[in-house]
Amino acid sequence: QVQLVESGGGWVQPGGSLRLSCAASGSIFSMNAMVWHRQAAGKERELVAGINSDGSTNYADSGKGRFTISRDNAKNTVYLQMNSLKPEDTAVYYCSADVTRRGFGRTIYWGQGTQVTVSS
Repeated sequence: QVQLVESGGGWVQPGGSLRLSCAASGSIFSMNAMVWHRQAAGKERELVAGINSDGSTNYADSGKGRFTISRDNAKNTVYLQMNSLKPEDTAVYYCSADVTRRGFGRTIYWGQGTQVTVSS
């Protein structure tokens, strides 16, 4: 079994920063892409950023220039550094990972999400 656990969310004022972490644990043979999505209340889930096993990254326009995704392969952990936060960044942020497990092939796993609230 594989689990993804997000941490680092919370409440900040506009212009503040947060660093989200997502740690994968369990029987992981290898990990390919790791991705952050977010879902604001009443809205659809949207892509925030993704990072491949080779370190290449992709960003949605919403976080471009403000957000940075990175990973630590030794720790099976992905990070999302968020700077200059805006109220419209308020959402539940979800981590997902493309994981290969011995005997089970490749499967996408999702974390439970962490709440980010940006307000005065």
